Amino acid sequence: MIATFQILLFFLAVLVIVALIAERLKMAPSILLVLAGVALAFVPGLPRINLSPEFVLYLLLPPLIYSAGVAMSWREFRYNLRPIALLAFGCVVFTTCAVAAALHYVLGWQWGVAFVLGAIVAPPDVVAPLAVARRLRLPRRLLVVLEGEGLANDATALILYRFAVAAVSMGVFSLPQAAATFGLIVVGEILYGTGVGWMSLRLRQWAHNPRAEITLSLMTPYIAYWLPLNLGGSGVLATVAAGLYVSWNGPRLISGATRLQGIFFWDLIVYLIEGFLFLLTGLQARVLWETAQSFSLRELVVATLLVTAVAIVARFAWVFPAAYVPRWISPSLRERDPYPSWQLVFMLSFTGVRGVVSLAAALAIPLTIENTDPFPQRDLILFVAFGAIVITLVGQGLMLPLVMRWLKLAGEGEAEQRREREAELAARAEAIREAHRHLDTVAAERKLGAAVVEFLEARHQHRLRQVPATIDEAALRSQLNDGLRLELIAAERTFLHDMLRQGKITDESRRRLERELDLEESAILSNGEGDTPL
Repeated sequence: MIATFQILLFFLAVLVIVALIAERLKMAPSILLVLAGVALAFVPGLPRINLSPEFVLYLLLPPLIYSAGVAMSWREFRYNLRPIALLAFGCVVFTTCAVAAALHYVLGWQWGVAFVLGAIVAPPDVVAPLAVARRLRLPRRLLVVLEGEGLANDATALILYRFAVAAVSMGVFSLPQAAATFGLIVVGEILYGTGVGWMSLRLRQWAHNPRAEITLSLMTPYIAYWLPLNLGGSGVLATVAAGLYVSWNGPRLISGATRLQGIFFWDLIVYLIEGFLFLLTGLQARVLWETAQSFSLRELVVATLLVTAVAIVARFAWVFPAAYVPRWISPSLRERDPYPSWQLVFMLSFTGVRGVVSLAAALAIPLTIENTDPFPQRDLILFVAFGAIVITLVGQGLMLPLVMRWLKLAGEGEAEQRREREAELAARAEAIREAHRHLDTVAAERKLGAAVVEFLEARHQHRLRQVPATIDEAALRSQLNDGLRLELIAAERTFLHDMLRQGKITDESRRRLERELDLEESAILSNGEGDTPL
């Protein structure tokens, strides 16, 4: 027990160090964490770390999927549903088939085994690409499509993976039956997940206690995920549906106190889970290398490079036609949604890095098939899947900023962000005016005293004066005032601590006053970044 705790503390230290290095190098931490894990895997004396697929699929994956669903805008997800579906369903199926065909015809693998590996490497991971894309301010729509694809592609891949494993284990496969089952799983999980999201919000509204509500929010992804998974589905779509429902309806039903605490809680949870997953992925290098010793080096290298190359090329082969052919066929679609630039389509095609879900699926392959024979080429599948993850995550991941600059996409979203900020300023001012109009109505209906009305009117007028008229004025105010405001907040804190030491206020009073300063400081430092209603 003590040894396990020591290893955990060591991994936490690695997470912190890698995060600091990645921040200074302007890199996605996930890439450095995988590399750190690979390096640590071969350090003498460090115990072997075996990544349990059940630990990933049952415990770590649900909160990541749910938090991504809550962070996603339902309005933007619905508007971009066509490209998201083409990627999350169409591209995953196409990539699975392409990899399986290459393994069968080039290396002579059995169809069933080839489809197992194809389904494993088919879903891209979007954590690293999104981190880079947001830092370089890519267009908002590209970010939404990538994020939406990341929500649903794991579901498609895991369902295909289950069909392929069952076909290898039992030796039979029926395409019509598999298609019908796939459709039933998709519809059933969406309905179930929506119901879980609805029930979660009602229970949280009834509880009306921030700690209880945050606990319920932590339970929600597991309730949404576990039942469909144990019934033969993926659980992913149900968890996504629950998250999207909470995202759309949460602002009306979740209190401000819960949001403030929940945002910090979920940010920390997601940060730790993602960090551990990428670090543990790299740490599997030693285990997988030992299990692959029965294969020749040539066999390992050829299979890994073939699968990786086909997976990368298949995404390009799917994305470009999927972006242009529907618009060429349908004039109404072309008018409603014009042709995207080839640079955006290329960037979307290039972001096909593989992640930890692929490794977890590979590790979950059963040891034996139905007749108790060993699962064919299981160890080779594990090694090739790991190789594809490392090559795409590190290779493509490191190239992402260079490709974005080569395509002249870096900073293309700046004008878009400026328009969003201007709309935000206008909405903020209009909301204050609406509150003032409501005050006039309430004052007349409830016969409020003049002193009360005067106080509230003065408050609203002060808030209205704080809203800049233009984005340029907002930027100027930020440059001139933020540093001074933070300095004044620090001076207030120092004075409060002096009063506490002199016995003029209690600790309880100091905490209440300091909380107000913390909220103001957080508002300044956040610089207008949106929060999600977790």
